[in-house]
Amino acid sequence: MCLAIPGKILSITDGGNDAFRSGRVDFGGVTREINLAFVPGAAVGKYVLAHAGIAINTIDEEQARRTLELIREMNDGSPDAEGKDEASR
Repeated sequence: MCLAIPGKILSITDGGNDAFRSGRVDFGGVTREINLAFVPGAAVGKYVLAHAGIAINTIDEEQARRTLELIREMNDGSPDAEGKDEASR
């Protein structure tokens, strides 16, 4: 099973070839450079789903917002990297 994370495109760099098209994408406060080759219609201000540094689909803003909220909710109730739960912090 794969997990794709929604992010908002902040900027796009066209390497002269669609295979090298990349963009700076904001994933709920974390910004990364990802490959946009598989989403030729992606534009600045639009949202994409990314997996392993590659945008695999475009999504609308509402869907992105709901997905990020669900991820935050799951993270709020899960143990941290050291295995401690919320009550022991």
